[in-house]
Amino acid sequence: RPFPMALPTSLPTFETLLYDVQDGIATVTLHRPEKMNAFTTQMRDDLVAVFDETDKNDDVRVVIITGAGKAFCAGAELSAGGKTFDYDSRGESARDKYKVNGIYRDGGGIATLRIFKSLKPVIGAINGAAVGIGMTMQLPMDIRMASTTARFGFVFARRGIVPEAASSWFLPRIVGISQALEWCYSGRVFGAEEALAGRLVSRVVAPDQLLAEANALARE
Repeated sequence: RPFPMALPTSLPTFETLLYDVQDGIATVTLHRPEKMNAFTTQMRDDLVAVFDETDKNDDVRVVIITGAGKAFCAGAELSAGGKTFDYDSRGESARDKYKVNGIYRDGGGIATLRIFKSLKPVIGAINGAAVGIGMTMQLPMDIRMASTTARFGFVFARRGIVPEAASSWFLPRIVGISQALEWCYSGRVFGAEEALAGRLVSRVVAPDQLLAEANALARE
């Protein structure tokens, strides 16, 4: 007699991300809209886990990353104040697995390098504000496209910290050293058209067309 039909495999769920797979395209949505999708240690872990999932899922051919609400990612969650980057005082024991020679790895870099190692092409659909890690996590993506409402910023100089997440390696290779230095030295926020002119993104589209454009490119 015929074999029974396989039951559909349920997709994993994540605390800070939405994850969906349709027609070979995985859509990962940063999902803390009430916080403009600000980056947390949980989001770091979720991003690592979701790319582990897309790598092993043969139904996934391409990954699209976008943000929920009006922002893509407004950078690191700073509500912890001075403890934001003081991992010893926060007692985050789970982070110990990311130590190298007793030194904590950069949390943004952990997520960024996991995206870089993706076995599937990654398209960034940048729907809104993207600064700090919200900007640097885009750099290892294979293709970035932006909504006309997107805003970008390598704002580290204005926070008294250095560019993180391997961005000093990625950014000059994408846009050239002079453009990279201008954006990083100034720390200013700039619009989608400047990002397009600087070759940071490959196209700028209307907000209501962004995901449609990303999916059309993914199907190609």
